[in-house]
Amino acid sequence: MGSEQADVDERRGTVVVTSMSSDSHTWNLVFLQLLIEELGYDVVNLGPCVPDDVLVDRCMAVAPSMVVISSVNGHGHQDGLRVIDKVRACQQLVTTPVVIGGKLSVSDQHTAARIEQLMAAGFDAVFDDSGRGISDFLTFVGSISAIDTGAVVEVSA
Repeated sequence: MGSEQADVDERRGTVVVTSMSSDSHTWNLVFLQLLIEELGYDVVNLGPCVPDDVLVDRCMAVAPSMVVISSVNGHGHQDGLRVIDKVRACQQLVTTPVVIGGKLSVSDQHTAARIEQLMAAGFDAVFDDSGRGISDFLTFVGSISAIDTGAVVEVSA
């Protein structure tokens, strides 16, 4: 166990980790699960190729502290816009932090515009596949933890 791993008695809640219906990759989901568990959260990993309705249903059942959506296939922007509409349409999930990250498109052009569209659609944060994605994600999770607990949370990348 690393020094950054939270004590089991200090669990911060549950995070749902998922891909979207078009994405069959799993390694990214396992990586995210391990990372988020080290930060002190329990994780419900829905796996690859998750239909939108399954994601919403599981989130309603679990009432997560956060939802993390990962994309490796380059359809993050396209699929993300559809998924966030369904998540935000559920009254129980309106205030749940939802983030998306990974490969937002098959092209690196217009990344800033895609991020802006995803944020405007209802995501709380968007992390592209640049070199800073993971460190930015850790900073975001730290800010969510501080809000949830009122504590200052140190996160080392």
